[in-house]
Amino acid sequence: AEALFGAIAGTAVNRIGHFNPQDLAITMWSFACVGWKQSDLFTLLGSALLERLGMLGNTERSQLYVVTVYFQIEWPHLEFPLSAHVQSLRSAFTRQEPTPSRFQREVSTVLERLGWGHTFG
Repeated sequence: AEALFGAIAGTAVNRIGHFNPQDLAITMWSFACVGWKQSDLFTLLGSALLERLGMLGNTERSQLYVVTVYFQIEWPHLEFPLSAHVQSLRSAFTRQEPTPSRFQREVSTVLERLGWGHTFG
């Protein structure tokens, strides 16, 4: 998977001028989800998105909050280009309805069977 994402990262860097704001957001979110360990990609894509942040809907802004948190955890000594917007990104994230994955729902079912009552959200 690392070689595949390395190739995708290289293509993203080379074609960054062709990305619309949604493409930039989903690309950053995808790399955060797989635990990409190269901060330069996030910094580059975040910088490219900075001036077009207002063009994004709540879903993309919510995803960017996840990216921002990931960046802060992985590289606390670095400044992420979208850090100044973390409050508005967080707001979009908290407005989203929780949508558990199939795996999360299956785990929930097992926990319920074990007597551990809980809810999502």
